[in-house]
Amino acid sequence: MGEDFFQGYKGRALEVLKKFNVRVWGQASIETSRGNFAGTVLPRAENDDDRHIVLKIPTGYNVGIDVDNILEMKETGYKKANYKIPEKEFPFTEGLPRVKLIGTGGTIASRLDYRTGAVIPAFSPGELYGAVPELADICNLTTEKVFAVFSENMGPDQYKKLAVAIGKEIENGIDGIVIGHGTDTLHHTAAALTYMVQNPPVPIVLVGSQRSSDRPSSDAALNLMHACYTAGHSDIAEVMVCMFGPTSDEYALLHRGTRVRKMHSSYRSTFRTIGDTPLAMVTRKGVRPIKTDCNPRRKDKKATIVPCFEEKVAMVYYYPNMQPDMIDSLVDNGYKGIIIAGTGLGHVNIPLYPSLKRARDKGVAVYMTVQTLWGYVQMFVYETGREMMALGVIPAENMLPEVAYIKLGWALGQTSDLEEVKRIMLAPINSDITRREPYNGYLVYQGGVPEVEEFIRKFRK
Repeated sequence: MGEDFFQGYKGRALEVLKKFNVRVWGQASIETSRGNFAGTVLPRAENDDDRHIVLKIPTGYNVGIDVDNILEMKETGYKKANYKIPEKEFPFTEGLPRVKLIGTGGTIASRLDYRTGAVIPAFSPGELYGAVPELADICNLTTEKVFAVFSENMGPDQYKKLAVAIGKEIENGIDGIVIGHGTDTLHHTAAALTYMVQNPPVPIVLVGSQRSSDRPSSDAALNLMHACYTAGHSDIAEVMVCMFGPTSDEYALLHRGTRVRKMHSSYRSTFRTIGDTPLAMVTRKGVRPIKTDCNPRRKDKKATIVPCFEEKVAMVYYYPNMQPDMIDSLVDNGYKGIIIAGTGLGHVNIPLYPSLKRARDKGVAVYMTVQTLWGYVQMFVYETGREMMALGVIPAENMLPEVAYIKLGWALGQTSDLEEVKRIMLAPINSDITRREPYNGYLVYQGGVPEVEEFIRKFRK
């Protein structure tokens, strides 16, 4: 057999495939010292190791089998898979809302290229219709790729371009906007757009997926349906994040862009509203409000676009024994703003105090948030907190650290007057600062606690 039958395999793994005459895309039964497996042999990414053979098993999941454990392999069939995205013309239906999907590089609907390990995105209306045909029953969808970056590479330039693009869509009379985005920094972008797109007349919905579309447990299609329904039919005209509510696929939650955070590396229900309650629940058939103080949808085409951001802003996560040079280096490198995520009610160690005073004297805006995420900065309680305020550190109430970082960059992008920056920072915008946490704004279902275990047994499906 030629090398075309062993895509990506090399070294010991290639030797084993050749020994048993099993090809890539061959259906194989494999006997190993750790049990028997059956499935389709997949190509390897070109830079992967030579110690494993990858098998897609009947459940749809992929497993890597250590070649040293293989006792016997047999090819029982052969069919090369085609992972090209199917494309059909997206139908226009009179009476359905017009929704614009803006792409940033996140692959909300995709297939995996097993040769390279990269994802092949579905993005054109035809591709999305081929991948998620249910969208045609929800809205009339058009798409535009503003840029293509991984979410960790999102930053001020992208935030500003997105805000301007959203403003143009609003001027053109779109009924709702969906932004496809990688999940890792989705909440940063949600905060940035909340500040840069003031008082929008239509929903602006950020959405991503935790698991790629080739996996049976993928959340991509359902997240996209929920987001498009929200954009087209919801009466909530705010910047929101729409992702799985529970770990199951019963409904999604809409989270306000200033109070949402990614809280788990792999759960589909990773996004949580912190210190408040979500805006609403959404299914493919309806939106059920949870909060009533929402910005309502309007018929006008007006929004205030403020695409400003000062890049010389940093966020510092305090840790015990942090050295003063951590602050000094930021000041020396020309940073204009610093957000500190402090311990407890908003604390750092005493050795940092001279550096904090130096930052104040150099005109650097320094704000304190809390690592606990839930709760408020309370710097009047202990002497250390009062001392830091005397040094120029300003409490940021109950703003989330990432939100405070985004807001400070936005504020400093508009003015260098520190009093005006303070006015902007401490003026609540879309609940980034709230007067109090609701009684159910802090709920952590801690496993092992008797009452929580009883709740799970009773209601978990």
